Amino acid sequence: MVTVTGVGGVGKTRVALEAARDLEHGFHDGAWAVPLSGLRDGSLVGHAIARALRVVDQTARPQLDVLADHLSGKRLLLVLDTCEHLRDACAGVAEVLLRAAPGLHLLATSRQALGVSGERVLKLAPLETADPEAAPADTVARPPAVTLFEERAASATGGFAVGDDNWRTVARLCRRLEGLPLALELAAGQLRRLSLEQLSDRLDDRFEMLVDGTADMSKDVSRHDALRTTVGWSHELCTRQERLLWARLSVFAGDFDQRAVEHVCGDGVLPADRVSVTLAGLVDKSILSRVGDGEGVRYRLLDTLREYGSKWLGELGEQQKFRGRHRDWYLSLVQQCELEWFGADQKEIFKRLLREHANVSAALDYCLTTPGQAQTGLLMAGALCFYWVGCGFLAEGRYWLDRALALDTDPTRARAKALWVNGYIAIKQGDTDAATALLEAGRAEALRTGDPIAAANAVHRLGCVALVTDDHATAATLFKDALAAYDSLGELNTSVIMARAEYAMTVAFQGDLPFAVELCEAVRAICEERGERWVRAYALYVLAFAAWTEGRVQDATVLARKCVDISRTFHDLVCAVLGIELLALFHAAGGRPRDAAALQGAAEQIWRTVGLPLFGSAYFNAPHCEGEALARRALGDEAYRQFFVQGTELDLDQAVAFAMGERPGFLPLAEASDRRR
Repeated sequence: MVTVTGVGGVGKTRVALEAARDLEHGFHDGAWAVPLSGLRDGSLVGHAIARALRVVDQTARPQLDVLADHLSGKRLLLVLDTCEHLRDACAGVAEVLLRAAPGLHLLATSRQALGVSGERVLKLAPLETADPEAAPADTVARPPAVTLFEERAASATGGFAVGDDNWRTVARLCRRLEGLPLALELAAGQLRRLSLEQLSDRLDDRFEMLVDGTADMSKDVSRHDALRTTVGWSHELCTRQERLLWARLSVFAGDFDQRAVEHVCGDGVLPADRVSVTLAGLVDKSILSRVGDGEGVRYRLLDTLREYGSKWLGELGEQQKFRGRHRDWYLSLVQQCELEWFGADQKEIFKRLLREHANVSAALDYCLTTPGQAQTGLLMAGALCFYWVGCGFLAEGRYWLDRALALDTDPTRARAKALWVNGYIAIKQGDTDAATALLEAGRAEALRTGDPIAAANAVHRLGCVALVTDDHATAATLFKDALAAYDSLGELNTSVIMARAEYAMTVAFQGDLPFAVELCEAVRAICEERGERWVRAYALYVLAFAAWTEGRVQDATVLARKCVDISRTFHDLVCAVLGIELLALFHAAGGRPRDAAALQGAAEQIWRTVGLPLFGSAYFNAPHCEGEALARRALGDEAYRQFFVQGTELDLDQAVAFAMGERPGFLPLAEASDRRR
C-alpha cells in the first residue's frame, strides 16, 4: 500500500490517477478508482468500493466480506481517492482487504497517512518553480510550474504564451504560489479579466499581509497559506452572488445539475433566474468545473474549494439551513421518482438516481445525523423501495433502513412503510426469518397507525415469504388478500402488478398453468399499456416457465431471454438469475449440455451475490435440478464440473451476454463430435 500525502491543492488525485493509468497494464484485473470526496459516512466506504468495482452483491453479508471474497484471487490496483475525512474507516477497510487479497495493491490519497500496517507514504511536493532573476528557460527546460501556468492561462485567454517579455513576472508569480497546481490554475483563470501585471500585483498585495508571520513557518504551513491566499483572493474577485452561490454549493456531494442548484440555492438574495449566469461566472473563474454538455451538463467543486465554501457557509450561519434545503430537494426528487416508476420512464429514473446516488446518500445521512430528522429519513429510505429492490441496491437499502428504524421507534406511517420495505429486501436476500419479523412488525404498525396501504403491502410481502418457502396454500391466500385490499383502495401501481405476477408464480407451482398464464398475460398487458418494464420481466419468467412445461421450447427461450434482457437494464440480479436458470435448462434439453453447465456455473456465482440460491425453494430449484441432471447425463460428471467451473469465471456482464446468445457458446455435442472426426 502506498499513500500519496500532501497539502490541499498539491495534485494528489491527479498524480494517483495518472499513475494508475500508467500501471494498469501490469495488473491482470486492471486499475480501479474509488472517489470518496462526496462520501460522508465511513460505514459506506465498502459500498463505494463495490460500486466502483461493479461488484453487485445483494446479500445480507457485511460488505467487507463480499469485497474480500471478490478480491481474494485477483491482481488489481485500487485507488482510494480523498481519504482524509474518512481516515479511520479507510484504514480499517484497507487492513481487511490487504489481508484477504495478496494480489491487491492499494494507492490512496490523503492529507495524512492512514496508519495501515506496511503502508509506504509518498509526500507529494509542489511543482518546481523558476528563479525570476535567472535567464528565461527554453520551452523544454521550463520548470513544471511555469508550464502548467502557461497551459492554463492559454486555455483561459485563448492566446497566452510565456516569452522573454513576461518570463520574470510569470516565474515570480509561480514562486509566490509555491508551485501549487490548484493555486496556479486559479490564478491563471483570472487572466480572463486581468493583465498578467495586474494579476501579479494583486497577488503581491495579498501576500504582504502574511509576510510578518511566515518567517518561522514550516514549508507545509507556507504552502497552505499560498493556497489559502489564492483561494481567498479568487473568492474576493467573485461577485457577491457568486460568493454566495459558492458557499451554498458546498452542501452538494459529488456533482450536481442546474435544476438542483436553483431549488437548493435560490432565494430572495440569489434568485433562481440568476443561477445560470452565476454558475457560468464560477466556471469562468475556474471555481467550478463543468462536466457533460446539453441537457446532461453537471457541475463539480474541487474538494479544496468545497471546503472553503463550506467554511464560509458556516460563518454565515447557514450550514444547517442549506443542508436541510439540499435534503428537501432530494427527498422531493425521490418521491417524484417513486410516483413515476410505474410508467415508461423507469430506465431514465434508474439512470437519474444513479447519477444522484452520492447526493441521495448525503441527504439520508443528514436525516440520520441531525436531531429531529430521523422521521424524514424513514420516509426517504422507504420511498426508495423501487431503487433498493429493483435496481441492485439491496444491501445499501437495508443499511439505511436499519439505521433509520433504530433511530425512530415512534409508531408512524413512515415507520410502517420502512418496515415492510426492509422486509421485502430481506426476502430478496434469502433472509426469510428476518423478513417475517419485519413484515409482521410492519403490518402491526400499519394497523396501529391506520394505514391500509402499508398493511396491504405487508400482507403482500408475507405472501412472498410463503412463496419462497414453498408454502403455496398460504402464499395464495395472502396474495389474494393483498390484491383484494389493493383493489378496494383503488391502488394500481408497481406493487399491485408485482403481487399479481407473484400470485401467478404461486399458482404455476401449484400446477394451474392456464390460470398462471392468464394472470401474467394480464400483467403484461398493463405493463405494455403503461410502458412498465421491471415487473414485466417477472411476468415473462412465469410465462417462460409455463411455455417450457407445456412443451413450447422456442417460445420459452424467447420469453426467458426477454426476462434476462430487461432485468440487466435495472441490475435486478434476482430476476436475471432466475431467467438464466431457465435458459440453462433449455440448453440442456436442446442438446447443448456444455452451455447448460456453464450457465449453471454462472448462475451459481450470481446467487452468491444475491443470497440463498433459488431461495432454498424446491420449486424454484426444480428447473436447475432438471437441467443439471440432463447435462450430467450427456457430459459425465467430470466434464460437467469443468464447464460449470468455466461458467463461474464469467463476470455478470459476460454471463448475461452468454445467456442472451450475444457471445459464442460451446458446440453441441453432435457437431463437436463431427468436427473431431
